[in-house]
Amino acid sequence: MKTIFRSMGMAALILAGFSVVGAGLVAVTYTSTKDIIAKAQQAALETSLNQLVPADRYDNRVVEDAIEVVAPEWLGTNQPVTVYRARKNGQPVALFATPYAPDGYSGPIQLLIGVYADGTLAGVRVLAHKETPGLGDGIDEKRSPWILAFAGKSLENPPLERWKVKKDGGAFDQFTGATVTPRAVVKATRQFLEYVQTHQEALFVKAKG
Repeated sequence: MKTIFRSMGMAALILAGFSVVGAGLVAVTYTSTKDIIAKAQQAALETSLNQLVPADRYDNRVVEDAIEVVAPEWLGTNQPVTVYRARKNGQPVALFATPYAPDGYSGPIQLLIGVYADGTLAGVRVLAHKETPGLGDGIDEKRSPWILAFAGKSLENPPLERWKVKKDGGAFDQFTGATVTPRAVVKATRQFLEYVQTHQEALFVKAKG
């Protein structure tokens, strides 16, 4: 009987040893790769931003010139939203942010929106959505060029009262059989433009450091 207990004790010690070693390896792996992962994520973000505003239009590190804002009535979420600032020779060039269209057909739609300092849209892209394939997913540029039409628009072009889909008397196309999704994106984009217009000075305040 003592032999059995001794064997069980040894097995427990061996398992405990493996657990400690395993935990150590996970910790080492995480520590050694977190910087690599962070740099990869930063590079992916910069690539996305440069699809809206070409890199030669600014000379600062946009991903490092950022602030977090909370404005649920404008940005579609109660969570902080990061606003990235592009500058040239210290002067404001554009803002980027990832607000939400909370009233998509199948749930919130996360957007990437770029706005030049003069209030003109650099462009809009969809980062995440759960819209119906073949209908609402036309907001994704991989499925349709619809989202590209926002580039160059502003609160004056079209006029504010026409920032709606055509079914609602506005200037923007909707999809056949799917009006809710484009309506939500148009509304969220207009609200972000209004937010930038109202808070531009605070949003472009020079980064610390």
